[in-house]
Amino acid sequence: MKKCLLALLFLPFYLFSFSQDKLLTLEDAMLRARSILAPENLAQLQFFENSNDYVFLKKQNGQDVWMRGNYKLAGQEWPFLSLHLLNSYMQDAGTDTFKTIPAIRFGADGWVMNNNGNKIRYNPYTKKVTVLLPKDLAAKENAEESPAGFTAYLDKYNLYVSNPENQVYQVTTDGSKDIVYASSVHRDEFGISKGIFWSTKGTKLAFYRMDQSMVNDYPIINWSERPARAELIKYPMAGDKSHHVRVGVLNTATETTLWLKTGIPAEQYLSNIAWSPDDQNVFIAVLNREQNHMKLNQYDATTGDFVKTLFEEKDEKYVEPLVPMLFLKNTHGQFIWQSNRDGWNQLYLYDINGKQIRQLTKGNWEVLEVKGFDSKGENLFFVSTMLSAVNKNLCSVHLKTGKTTLLTPLPGVHAAQVSADGSAILDAFSTIDNPRTIQLITTKKSSKNPPRILLQSVNPLIEYAGTDLSLFTIQNKNGDSLFCRQFNPAGFSPGKKYPVIVYWYGGPHAQMILNSWNGGAGDYWFRYMAQQGYVVFTVDTRGSDNRGKAFEQSIFRKLGEAQLEDLEAGVNYLKAQSYVDKDRMGLFGWSFGGFLTTDYVLHYPGVFKAAVAGGPVMDWSLYEIMYGERYMDTPQENPEGYAATNLVNQAGKLKDKLLLIHGLQDPVVVQQHSVNFVKACVEKGVQVDYMIYPGHEHNVTGRDRVHLYQKVTDYLTSQLR
Repeated sequence: MKKCLLALLFLPFYLFSFSQDKLLTLEDAMLRARSILAPENLAQLQFFENSNDYVFLKKQNGQDVWMRGNYKLAGQEWPFLSLHLLNSYMQDAGTDTFKTIPAIRFGADGWVMNNNGNKIRYNPYTKKVTVLLPKDLAAKENAEESPAGFTAYLDKYNLYVSNPENQVYQVTTDGSKDIVYASSVHRDEFGISKGIFWSTKGTKLAFYRMDQSMVNDYPIINWSERPARAELIKYPMAGDKSHHVRVGVLNTATETTLWLKTGIPAEQYLSNIAWSPDDQNVFIAVLNREQNHMKLNQYDATTGDFVKTLFEEKDEKYVEPLVPMLFLKNTHGQFIWQSNRDGWNQLYLYDINGKQIRQLTKGNWEVLEVKGFDSKGENLFFVSTMLSAVNKNLCSVHLKTGKTTLLTPLPGVHAAQVSADGSAILDAFSTIDNPRTIQLITTKKSSKNPPRILLQSVNPLIEYAGTDLSLFTIQNKNGDSLFCRQFNPAGFSPGKKYPVIVYWYGGPHAQMILNSWNGGAGDYWFRYMAQQGYVVFTVDTRGSDNRGKAFEQSIFRKLGEAQLEDLEAGVNYLKAQSYVDKDRMGLFGWSFGGFLTTDYVLHYPGVFKAAVAGGPVMDWSLYEIMYGERYMDTPQENPEGYAATNLVNQAGKLKDKLLLIHGLQDPVVVQQHSVNFVKACVEKGVQVDYMIYPGHEHNVTGRDRVHLYQKVTDYLTSQLR
């Protein structure tokens, strides 16, 4: 059966593998790569009302229609919900109708959609509509509704709550630019993405309060006004004072707030907030500023008192909690914790007292994401790199036996949805050769239902000149395998000589190379350059994501050292290829990759004829505390490391052509980095090229992105002729 399935999967590529001579434009590569040139998809695909039926949006006769299908009616899908029918439901319920059919989440508790700015739930059985989030509240900053019908939001820096009767009361009164409520804190590190956390039952609210009055102001210049105006942000630089964070708990029944007694010192990180199933306790991962000692603490939500530390994690380099505890579905006294303590991010089962019951998963691979439990709470579904670091596959683990099962065994990057009972999977995946396959599969080995292909996308670039894409590994000097990606020119001949462009990133929490359509690249610029006659090469060096703790932590206190060694391995590989013109090689990187690009050309002059560094860190003492101190310690603790990575002081070494690019409103890698480097080049009599993008932050987005990549293309092309 597997052989038959594989044959079906790749049949379209046999039929449609004849490439044409059409070349990509930069507009194609940058703007249309995610629209008309993206692989075909099934819009809004999801399971229907916690069943094994599935639904998706489809065009029929020029109109969007919701389609429905299931296992038993193989090969049959039928119109389920039209605009006309939906509007008849809305009229019967006495609410606004739609001009176009909306996106809908078909949950067991009703159909959730946006109706004229209101977030509503329609119950198809009672024919009633419930307003979950009214339009006036939905427009508020950080608005988030609770399961009990309350809505929390920010207004003029302060936290407000609206009850189910739409009565509003103010929770805080001292909010300002310095005192920040109910927002993401700690510069979005440690997995933090929001500041409002409703309890399980939805009647209590935990929220952040961040006092950043002691943090230095930093000017971001708004050049669009006359005269230009400095907009001050709070930017805590490595070694300086950090903000102070507390966690408040609001009881909606009494409209009173207490503060959890998270203790001292004030400069600590409070992350991974989770509620107990009974709403009585809040759990917080408390991390010291040094980021090498984490305590998972329990606090009484009715008094604010510290209850106990469930367990601690220490590391000689750093600990980085990223995911809150997850209570079991039907056993509230047990929870799942993610940790890389054994060298790889794995799942652990604990009881409420902090006793480890067992390590649930184990192996030289990473758990990437937990998807949830089946309806009985017996199995936990998760995404992992079990096949290899360039693949993402859905797995399950049986909580009692610890048996782990690979549910999507085909190589590729899988984005899977699991039905409520855990018996069916909507599996969308791609590989470097396969733009997208969507299939419906069963988790039951005894099932007579074979995988059912719902969609097989053809190559969206079929009309364009073909470029070879390959993934492979090389070894660094330590014997580590490094994943590489290479685009070869259209009409590639190993007997010819080609110029080379190397693109890299090399920093933590990023992975450039995947066994997915386009090899993990989000746009088609690499293919565009290959069509222009370049070999385009990328290597994921040490420090990059999903290769285990030791692979990432090798960069600790000496950023760039391991990465430059690994790029050297890549350079040696390229130079050994007969088709590579080693005298015409260019280097390109952004952000951390901009730092590494500049670092490389300073230390290895003459290897690359030209380089481009976008949004580059040039001096880690100017970067933010949370990220910078994790990987470098403070400047006071690691003066040698900061000196070695201060590229401003090494600007006089520059021999190669180098283009620096920076967004003028960058609040992440502030422009001071590149400006200081340019100033040092002037002082040393060294020539450097510089481009700015007004109105853009850490990256250049929208239509201006075409301009950016035209600039990069023109610069590299002019130097590599």
